[in-house]
Amino acid sequence: MIEIGQIAPDFTLPRDGGGTVTLSELRPNRVVLFTYGGDGTPTCTNEVMDFNALQAEFAKAGCVVLGLSKDSAKKHDKFIAKMGITLPLASDDGGHVMQDWGAFGEKLFFGKLVQGVLRSTFLINGDGTVAKTWKVDKVKGHAAQVLASVQAL
Repeated sequence: MIEIGQIAPDFTLPRDGGGTVTLSELRPNRVVLFTYGGDGTPTCTNEVMDFNALQAEFAKAGCVVLGLSKDSAKKHDKFIAKMGITLPLASDDGGHVMQDWGAFGEKLFFGKLVQGVLRSTFLINGDGTVAKTWKVDKVKGHAAQVLASVQAL
């Protein structure tokens, strides 16, 4: 897991719309990076939609929100079109970035130990240091909690 105070590992990944996103190029904005399992699943959809609904408030606080899953950029495009999402979604197809960030590994899924996305959120300062991390157990209210942390900085 990424630790508070360390420089966030940089990455460049495909994103919705056919482009790429590079974490370090989002500076000097703060960045909220949240990892989720997949487009269109009920809990993940709720999480993406909650962050999307608060996107304007995050922007007012000088913060960019970026979602990250293993889904392809093409799948992100379909999900965005269907759900009316306006925040960027990056594709970590091989899961390497999520592994580097401690957001992919063993977890219990319906009583079985499996490899998968560990729902996580990271708040990154404008200088690239990690300000706060969350391991997310419950999606409801999480985006608002993250927004409150951004606004408190």
